[in-house]
Amino acid sequence: MFLKKITAAAVLSIVAGTAYADCGISEGRVSIVGNEFPAIQTIGAGAQSCATDGVEVKTNLTADHQSINLPGMQGDPAEYTSAIIANSSIVALMNDDVIRPLDDLIAKHGGVLKKNQIVTINGKAMAVAFMANAQHLVYRSDLLEKAGLEAPATYEDMLAAAKTLREKGISENPVGGAYKAGWNLAQEFNNMFLGYGGEHFKAGSAEPNVNSEAGVKSLEMMKALSEYMNPDFLTHDSNATNAEYRAGNVALMNMWGSRAATMTDADGVPQEVVDGFAIAGPMTVGGGDTAASTLWWDGFTVAKNISDADAEATFVALMKAIDPSILSDEEVAKQAVWLIDGYAPTDAAKGVFAAANMNTIAYPMLPYMGLMHTALGAELTDFMQGKETAEQALADVEAAYVASAKENGFLQ
Repeated sequence: MFLKKITAAAVLSIVAGTAYADCGISEGRVSIVGNEFPAIQTIGAGAQSCATDGVEVKTNLTADHQSINLPGMQGDPAEYTSAIIANSSIVALMNDDVIRPLDDLIAKHGGVLKKNQIVTINGKAMAVAFMANAQHLVYRSDLLEKAGLEAPATYEDMLAAAKTLREKGISENPVGGAYKAGWNLAQEFNNMFLGYGGEHFKAGSAEPNVNSEAGVKSLEMMKALSEYMNPDFLTHDSNATNAEYRAGNVALMNMWGSRAATMTDADGVPQEVVDGFAIAGPMTVGGGDTAASTLWWDGFTVAKNISDADAEATFVALMKAIDPSILSDEEVAKQAVWLIDGYAPTDAAKGVFAAANMNTIAYPMLPYMGLMHTALGAELTDFMQGKETAEQALADVEAAYVASAKENGFLQ
């Protein structure tokens, strides 16, 4: 079992150091899998700049990265030499032993890295973090002002605001959310559950603990919010929700900081949407003071089942991709809360910083959390569609999780 505690201070630490002059790779294969949002696209492009006649660099940046990174690293040799991950998705790679310790590569090529960028698990460096992330409120200030409303600080406030916006004919479906069945829906539950003070597992064990008062309240709040969403909300991931906002269909939503910075930077976005775009910190729920959100870091790993030459080429290319010089591009600088020397927080980063200042809980880095996340994503849709009670859905979650945890040796 392994557990890495990521504090707000650690996530928001800024590294110091000097930039690399060039890639300095003469041979090797680099193949990167990761998510597709702008900051990760910048990292992928930076690594690709190291391609030469002797160095092949490929990227597969896709919303499906979490379903393909593990299979793509299990082969020998691995299809992917690196997976760009977060504090949730590294767990599956660690459990299956498909990523290698980076201590030697850091000693040779990572002199600019600070300790808080180096993700150490069981005494070994297993990833390099380059950005922080969290979900927080994004809203249309113009529509709220038209309705005589303030930006909501709680989910109860959001519900009340949504009701007013609909009743006044300002927005028929004013709430947006990444409630797509599967990973996204589970993550929205996790946020709400932690906001209600829930704990996914019984203390000191892998026993599930979601079929609880906090779990029921979380589902009830999610269902209430969904009444003000597009009827197809169970198909909406971050991309679809982003598109809804850009089209002017959404006034209030919980969105990733890594998306918020570029939400209105697209052709065809109406000027009123651009002008009304606003960001605030995470909301609380149920009268609690814990943010209904989770704090994240994103970083890169290096595959175990590849040659040492490919591993070194991959590490060096990714170090080049997070070179401080990328921040000279203003568009790149605002894409994320970068853990890179020279980063100056932008207005777009204030939601993530607010999350850190609220002592938002980091997403649990437990070896069995991925199994719980999968069970939540698979079993909550019946409740959201009105086919089950909250208690029935959560009982199904626990049953699915227990079966998987036993199969994987976490429970007897």
